[in-house]
Formats: sequence, structure tokens, C-alpha cells
Amino acid sequence: MGKIKVLIVDDSLIFREVLARGISSDPSIEVVAKAFDPFDARDKILEFDPDVMTCDIEMPKMNGIEFIKRLLPQYPLPVVVVSSVSMAVFEAMKAGAVDFVTKPNVQSVQDVEGFIHELIQKIKIAARAKIGLVGQSHTKVVEEGAVLKEKLIAIGASTGGTEAVFHILKMLTPKMPGIVVTQHIPPIFSRLFAERLNNSTQLRVKEAQSGDYVDQGCALIAPGGKHMRIKRAGDRFRVECFDGEKVNGHCPSIDILFESMAKEVGPGAIGVILTGMGYDGAKGLLAMRRKGALTLGQDEKSSVVYGMPKVAFEIGAVERQVPLETMAQTLVNLLRKKNG
Repeated sequence: MGKIKVLIVDDSLIFREVLARGISSDPSIEVVAKAFDPFDARDKILEFDPDVMTCDIEMPKMNGIEFIKRLLPQYPLPVVVVSSVSMAVFEAMKAGAVDFVTKPNVQSVQDVEGFIHELIQKIKIAARAKIGLVGQSHTKVVEEGAVLKEKLIAIGASTGGTEAVFHILKMLTPKMPGIVVTQHIPPIFSRLFAERLNNSTQLRVKEAQSGDYVDQGCALIAPGGKHMRIKRAGDRFRVECFDGEKVNGHCPSIDILFESMAKEVGPGAIGVILTGMGYDGAKGLLAMRRKGALTLGQDEKSSVVYGMPKVAFEIGAVERQVPLETMAQTLVNLLRKKNG
């Protein structure tokens, strides 16, 4: 495979140059063109046929979200959004972007270096991602009448995961057992992600804080930059969120959550591993399965990046592979079966 050809789209000349110099430092990436607005970008896509596009959200003439919505049906191109802290990044994910990176403080050399390193990694992942999977219309909603006994569900996700988690949770009712989610996501964005889910689903969703209980109809999202684990508290469960080194390259780490589920919840748990690059969550999911938990993995066809679910399946951690569109109903069916 040759170099990854990248198109940079940003209305700031200075920032375009910062991006170009930074990501070109990686020998596997070639910046083939730079564009100052969506119309210029459209012409550059036709001329240079890039493999990946980085795109700002706030731009003149047309914002990045609208551009992505119009672009992808005609030119299926992996997009990594480069944005300030804003709820708009989730609209970009819904529109079909693969991932996002937070704009750095350009006055801080350390911030810029960290940003460039993260962007390079996400460009490499995006180059291997499937396009057109997020934003699918899922019309079937889990029945209100489902009566479910208390269990505990843990979900882990990475690239493509914000939309995958959203599509699952929006189909569930408050009758569901408590849910804990570790999504690889930066600080601040985890709170925005939780707020979006809370406003768009029937569940009570919040960014987790130490001491929060995982109750029926509630979903807790691991805070960006902190690990989250489950602790038993009598006949209930609560979460602990804590600082720590990255595990498998991530903080929060899915393995940390899943391993605590295996230890504290055992056979009363259900583990779900969704789209994402790498192997975080695989060993933890295997530990859950060995303790009697039910374990599901997103299938290859519906995964934006079939990395984490693939590794988990190959080591025997996944009991059953499931398409994203039927994951919510599968969870309910499993709970009914356990209750039966």
C-alpha cells in the first residue's frame, strides 16, 4: 500500500500549513492538496482523488457538516473532522464523518505536537474505515412491554462508536437494566456525548462520576481522560472513575471496565464490543465470558472499523456476532431468555 493521500480543508491559511507540515512528517502520509472552503475542496477531490479528508466545521459559504452531508453520497471519502469543542462534532459523525480531533491551542507547542500525533493516528485509521455505515435509519424500536429483571450491560466502542452507541441506546426503553459505556473519547466531549444521548433517547444518560449508581433505565458514560470500573454495593452497583496511565493506548480503557464487570457482576452481566481499531476490550470481554456473562460483538459488515470486535472474536471472547441494526433487539431477547 502506498502513501495515504490527504486533502486538508480549512479556511485558515496558517492552520492549513500547520496541519500540512505536521502530518507530512509521517512517512506514510502525503498531503496532496489543501482547500480553503467546501467548493474549493470539491474541485480538489476531483483533481487529486484523496484517500482521506480532514475538514473544519466552521467555514465560509458552507459549514463542514452540510458539506459532509452533500459530499459523501457522491464521493464516499473518509473524513476526519478538526473542530473546536462543540456539540457540532456529533452532528458531523451523524452526517458520516469517521472521527474527530479537537483543535489545539496554537500558542502551545506541546498542544500542537499532541494534536498532530493524534490526527496522524486517526488519518491512518480512517484510511481503512468503511464509509456510509453511520447515520443509517433504524426504525424498529424495542417493545415497551418488555419486562426485564435487573442485570448489567457494559458497552465498549472506539472509532465509529459514537453513532453506534447512539443507535443502540435510542432503541431501548427505561425498562432496560443499567448500562455502562466506555467510548474512546477526549475529555469534555464525553460530557457533550452524554448530554446528546440524554436528550435523544428514552434513557437517563450522564457522564459518570465516582459514586454514581447504575440503575434501571440509566446509562453512564466513562469520562474522557479517566478510567471507569464497576463496584458492587450490596444488591446494587456503582462506578468509580479514576486517573491512570493509558491501557492499550487508551484512557478510558474498555478492558478496565470489562474486567471489573467480570469480577463484580459475573454471570449477571452482558458485554458488548463495538466498532473500533486495535484490541482494547478483547481480554476484558473474554474475562467476562469466562465468568458466565453473555458477550456480543458487532459484526464486520456493520462496523466502521472491524478491529476490536475482530480481535475479541478471534480470541473467543465473543459468544455471538450481531449487526448493529439488530443489537438492541438482541440484548432484549437475551434478557428475556435469561429471565425465562
